[in-house]
Order: sequence, then C-alpha cells, then structure tokens
Amino acid sequence: MTVQHFTPEGMLQPVPYHHVAVGTGARHVHVSGQVARQADGTPVAVGDLAGQVAQALRNTATGLSGAGATFADVLRLTFYVTQWRPERIGDFMAGVEAVADEIGLELPMPPTSLIGVEALFEKDVLVEVEATALVD
Repeated sequence: MTVQHFTPEGMLQPVPYHHVAVGTGARHVHVSGQVARQADGTPVAVGDLAGQVAQALRNTATGLSGAGATFADVLRLTFYVTQWRPERIGDFMAGVEAVADEIGLELPMPPTSLIGVEALFEKDVLVEVEATALVD
C-alpha cells in the first residue's frame, strides 16, 4: 500500500498538514472518534486541550495498529474540538507535537480538518479524532 502526502504549488502554505493524499491499497480502515480516555474509561487530561489531543491521538494509533495500520497509512484526520477559538491553535499543536514521535505521526500531518463544535458526548471531552487509512 502506498500513501503519498503532498501540497501542490499554489496552495496555502505553511500549514501543519498536507493538502492532498493519494492512496492505493486493498483495505480501508476507519477509526471512529477517539477521545482522551484510558481503556477502562478513565478521563485523561481533564480541562487540558494539549493533553487531550495527545491522548486522543494515542488512542487513534492503537486503533490503527489493531487493524495492521500506522499513521503512515492515514489518508485523512478529522478533529472535533469544543470551545474552539483560533487562539487555541498553540495548545492544539502542542498536543500534536508532544506525541508525534511516540506514535509515528509525521509532521506535517496528512490532510486534516479541525472542526469547532458546541459539545461532544460528555462535557469533559474537549477533542475527538477520526482517521481514515488504506492498507494492503
């Protein structure tokens, strides 16, 4: 399986993600919205956006691994963030950067969307991450 990430000339730069991903592979892997919870449901980093981003990405890595995939196979990431304001991008990126090496997430990230939402399923959840990957 091959995933190629790139940003064509003429597209907005710099951004912390690539604008385009092209993938070929036999299986699609979709990891549902992951949040900052341990496997037993214990909340992680309550009230801390950076900490929650890091844990949600760790959980996403676990889901990918369970399907035989890694972040190298990811075509697209989608983040849903509560109480979003543009000035929170520093905290958001601090969470990404804190865990990137640990989970094998290369920067810039694959094509990524960050969507501000009013609320997620529980009020202590600040961020949710979804991933789509292709694997052989």
